[in-house]
Amino acid sequence: MSENKLSEIRDFDSTSLGMFLFTWRKHLIIISLAAAILAVVFSSSYFITPLYKSSVVLFPVSSNSVSKALLSDQTPAKSDILEFGEDEQTEQMLQILSSSVIRDKVVQKFNLMEHYGINPSSDYKYTSLFKEYESNITFRRTEFMAVKITVLDRDPQMAADIANTISELLDSTKNAMQRERAVKGFKIVEQEYNRLQTEINVKEDSLKKIREAGVFDYESQSEMINQQLAIEIAHGNSRGIKALEDRLEVLAEYGGAYVSLRDQLEHEKKQLSYLKARFEEAKVDAEENLPQKFVVESAFKAEKKTYPVRWIIVLVATLAAFFISVLIIISIEKFAKPGTLKKKLLFQRKEESISA
Repeated sequence: MSENKLSEIRDFDSTSLGMFLFTWRKHLIIISLAAAILAVVFSSSYFITPLYKSSVVLFPVSSNSVSKALLSDQTPAKSDILEFGEDEQTEQMLQILSSSVIRDKVVQKFNLMEHYGINPSSDYKYTSLFKEYESNITFRRTEFMAVKITVLDRDPQMAADIANTISELLDSTKNAMQRERAVKGFKIVEQEYNRLQTEINVKEDSLKKIREAGVFDYESQSEMINQQLAIEIAHGNSRGIKALEDRLEVLAEYGGAYVSLRDQLEHEKKQLSYLKARFEEAKVDAEENLPQKFVVESAFKAEKKTYPVRWIIVLVATLAAFFISVLIIISIEKFAKPGTLKKKLLFQRKEESISA
């Protein structure tokens, strides 16, 4: 094909679209308006249930242990109860929020099976329920490392209540998980603490009996008695020597046991002091709770629906109807009149030659 013919076809292509639209303008306008009206009608609340959105924004805490945050002498920097959590704590929070424990409590509290219109006798009722739950309730991490709970519902007040309830359930769920482990840990420490306390009491009773026998401080007593015995021997005091020798016999009989018990008690009391600190910390962890989150924004009743966005539906439907109509009309013209393009080109060339 020559360059002149290609140029003619390009000129035709650039101008024919405008001519085509002008020729079929009435049809295209009517179709587009009809599509817009239908979109307005079918996007109304009679056909699409409007949904309202409520959100809660939370920050995780850095410390999970009450005792480490408040009672421990060697508290790491991340155990500050006022410190915001980091990436790890955010991931943990998201996992707990997505757990079946929280989901089942929300479903039960708000009777979501009935609220979502799911047939309780259906064989797949829970599949439908969980699918509806996951489509209406979402959790995501924000760019600032917070967690956002978003709830969509046809009832704006219920959407806010569900979001706030999930936020509250985070505390109870995480605390219950931690308390189960903390209680077991507390029982282990309590058992060891009581066992060691009993052993110390038994040894102290034994040491008390040894003291009643006359052994109070083996090292100092034996030293003083031996010094006094040497003096009495030098003076030839037989009665004094006999008395001192009797006391030495008592020291010889009970001295070893005294020293052994005394040293064991000293060691075990140090252990008991350490265990007592752990015992008190474990008790606090087992009995007390701290909030597991910082609430940045609580959910409130939405005043305006979030879905559907009617203007977007109307715009998309109108544009789609317009372009589909154009394609259909072009196809009809092309197949109904195969020589139409050629005739138009010839007609255009004749007009150009006449005007020249």
